[in-house]
Amino acid sequence: MIILGILVVILVAWQVDWPDWLADKTRHHLSFGSAIALVPLWMLQAGVKEGLELHFLGLTTLALMLGWRMGLLMSSVSLVLITLFGFESWSSFGVNHLLGVILPITFSYLLFVLTYSYLYRHLFVYIFVAGFLNAALTIAFKTLLLSGFMVWTAQYDWQTVLDNYLSVLPLLLLPEALLNGMAVTVLVVFRPNWMRTYLDRDYLINK
Repeated sequence: MIILGILVVILVAWQVDWPDWLADKTRHHLSFGSAIALVPLWMLQAGVKEGLELHFLGLTTLALMLGWRMGLLMSSVSLVLITLFGFESWSSFGVNHLLGVILPITFSYLLFVLTYSYLYRHLFVYIFVAGFLNAALTIAFKTLLLSGFMVWTAQYDWQTVLDNYLSVLPLLLLPEALLNGMAVTVLVVFRPNWMRTYLDRDYLINK
């Protein structure tokens, strides 16, 4: 899995317009600041069994703020940092990267694209659907992915995963949704230019 994750990162990095990114200092600070901000959030883990730790993601805000490509790259940097700090093991890096970063942020950005394409473009739709609801669905998606992997690889049986991991998921849905929903709201109101997926002409003007 680690090789697959590295290949994805290389392909994504290849598609980034680096000259344009390097020319914008605000994007530098925003990108690396977002990566650093995820580190303490991911350090706040809770879990009974090894490998079944739960923590808030914040990936929906990152996807909406930076876009899919840069969001994926910066969240990968965050994972490297918390692994270096000893909060995750290097032996689990490939799984954490693919199932905890790449697929969830891709899922979250895809949900945004679907809301942008098929729902009425309004500020409240952006905040409550692309932000609030999206975040809850993303953490559910990530938790189910990891649960399925643990059972499939026989690291834990289904009952153990259900009792020690999935049973806690309902308690995380609302906080994750609120965390991202409030972050998106504050950014849209006070720093809309920081949100790569938000434009006033789409969601606010003449609504």
